[in-house]
Order: sequence, then C-alpha cells, then structure tokens
Amino acid sequence: MPKTAVVILNWNGINFLKKFLPIVIQKTPKDLGKIIVADNGSSDGSLEYLSSINDVQIIKLDKNYGFTGGYNRVFDILKEEETYQYYLLLNSDVEVSDRWLDTLIDFMESHPKAGICCPKIKSYHNPNYFEHAGACGGYIDKFGFPYCRGRILSLVEKDLGQYDDNREIFWASGASLLIRADLWHQLGGLDKAFFAHMEEIDLCWRAKLGGQQIWVVPKSEIYHVGGGTLPNESPHKLYLNFRNNLLMIYKNSDEKTRQKNIFIRKNIDRSIALIYRITGRFELARVINKAHKDFEKLKKEVKITERKNKVELGNKTLIRIWVETKKSIKQHEKLKITSEK
Repeated sequence: MPKTAVVILNWNGINFLKKFLPIVIQKTPKDLGKIIVADNGSSDGSLEYLSSINDVQIIKLDKNYGFTGGYNRVFDILKEEETYQYYLLLNSDVEVSDRWLDTLIDFMESHPKAGICCPKIKSYHNPNYFEHAGACGGYIDKFGFPYCRGRILSLVEKDLGQYDDNREIFWASGASLLIRADLWHQLGGLDKAFFAHMEEIDLCWRAKLGGQQIWVVPKSEIYHVGGGTLPNESPHKLYLNFRNNLLMIYKNSDEKTRQKNIFIRKNIDRSIALIYRITGRFELARVINKAHKDFEKLKKEVKITERKNKVELGNKTLIRIWVETKKSIKQHEKLKITSEK
C-alpha cells in the first residue's frame, strides 16, 4: 500500500493532463504514491482521456466544487476506501522532477513535528526563475498580505540557490502540498467558504495555531505553469483573492489584531480600487467592492479558529520587504560583477 495519495484535481484541463500526467506517473514510485485524478465535472473530454491511462485512479465528481470542495470530497472518499499516511495536493499544470515525492516524504519521516511541507516551485515557462504561486515557501506580512521567498508582489527572483535550505515557513502552496492524512481530517480539510485561492494559506495558518510546523524542502523541485484555471487578470480571481484574504485574517487573527488588520486591509484595497478606476479598469474596481460586501456576509458563517499555539505574523510591511529584497538583489549583482572582473 503506497504511503501517499497523490491527488490531481482537474477541471477542463485535458491539455495539462496530456502534457504533465505521464511525467507524474513516470517519476512517482508506485510504492510511495498512488496517483488519483479527481474530475470536478469537466466537459472537455478529460474523463475520456483518463479512461485510457493506466496506473491512475479516477474519481468523478458530479460538478465543479472548486479547489476546496473538490479536495474535501476526494479525501473523504479516500478515507473510507484506503488508509494513507499522507495526502499530496498537486495542480494539473505542474511538471515534477526526479525524486520530487521521495524527498518530501523522507523529510516528513525524519521531522515528526512537521505537519505540512512543500517543494521549491519554479516557473515552467522560465525555469531559471521562481514561480509566482509559492516560490520557495510562503510568509505573511504584518497586515496579513502573503508573499514568498523568491516572490514579493510582482518581483520574482532568479533561482541562484539563495533559498536552498530547508526552512520553516508560514504557508505552503496548494500547487504541491504534502500533509499528514490525520492532520487533514483533524483540521476538517479546506474551508469550503474560500472555494479557491488562499485556502491553502488558511489551512496552514490553522495548522500552525494547532501547534504544527510548515516546511519548504527545496531539494524537491516542481515547475508550475500558473494561472491554469483562472488567468492572473481574471476579475473572478481578483475577487476571490481580495475576499479570501479578509476571510482568513478574520478567522485566524487574535482579537487584538483582527479588527485593526481588517480595517487597514480594507483601506488599502479601496486605494487599489481607486487606481483601477483612474486607469479605466472599472470591472476590477467593482469586484473589490463586491469582495468586501461578500466578506461581511461570509464572516457570520465561518468558524473562528481555536488558538492552541501562539502564532505571530511578520513584523514588517510587504512594501518594506519588497524594498529590502530589491536592495539585496542589487548588492548581489554588484558583487557578481566585481568578482567577474
């Protein structure tokens, strides 16, 4: 019995499946991981294609339940069918490398306090650089804005080995996330209120509040296309990001910082919406307003996370971190030029 259920959640992603699934099958040892594709109600021929693939279990869902609902249903099914030690959430638009899974499992086996870990995530289209959604481990700034080692705002760093140490982090990307199966069920899986985007940050935050550690293991590498389901400029993606960021701050912050950070975040959001209006992107401005309204409705339904462990946010703002990173990159470039001379 493999230790890990490697689950790819698919929704109308037949082209990604054709391109990347054979590589996942080839580079995943059968004794370590069972590959499962859960289809979220696709209409593009994905199921017909999957029926011709050996060594893959197919779970058919009747409609699109989003990232959160899809994975929750799949792991509930697997809990009844089989006993796995780990679950691995893997995007369909990911190319894995040699020993990608072995390395993660070896780390978890030797670090019992780690509840979740993830690989280094690099860009499929530009392999020398980190990829936006996860890079080399996620963090949160003092106001609840997420960023990564290797990616801050629109600044994406070249991978020069600067983050190649195993490191405890705040959150792991849902593009490739390994979690202990018992922890998943203990946490109740992903919060269905999120549907998609930032749900993995909420999951990791809840795990940390329960005393679990989150780690990045850079010796395991994957290459992520990114924006596979929703393009980066999609109004719906923008809506989910703004709404869900407020939602996770509300759920997981302590009473002292919750209202302060939500107040600050809303005002920053309004400034961004104003910029969108000035630049003529009215639809993007409207979705920010809608995100705020829907957050106010949703916060009445979500459960405040029990705080068994003290978890501090970062002590710097995202802008300050961005400036410091830019400065560090320039200094590194100067040193490189000097050494070459």
